[in-house]
Amino acid sequence: MKLSVNSLTRGLTFHGEVQGKRQHYYILSSARQYFVMSVSSSKRASGNFNLVGKSAVDRLYRRLRGQQGLTARLVFNRTRKRRLVPSRLAALNILYVLVATNRASIDGRYKSREMFFNMRRR
Repeated sequence: MKLSVNSLTRGLTFHGEVQGKRQHYYILSSARQYFVMSVSSSKRASGNFNLVGKSAVDRLYRRLRGQQGLTARLVFNRTRKRRLVPSRLAALNILYVLVATNRASIDGRYKSREMFFNMRRR
């Protein structure tokens, strides 16, 4: 059986693609959550996906709107409610969703191991 992203994502809305440091992410959504999917570049027919709640993305965007130079570590450490952002990986996935939905951008000026994000004001 061949793994097909199209068959796995039928019925979901596609929002965009985000290029991370090591992988390429596809952002899709259903009525209540976003799917952050990545397909492995080294292993054939394998990948990973994470679920992110739409309410968490919207609340975090309202809170961080207009800020520059954010990392997943900063977002995780500044979050008061651990239900919204339970880990650094969850914070990173939320930031990827914000980039794909055009509410944030990746700041390429930094050459460190961490990724930096700039939030739009809208």
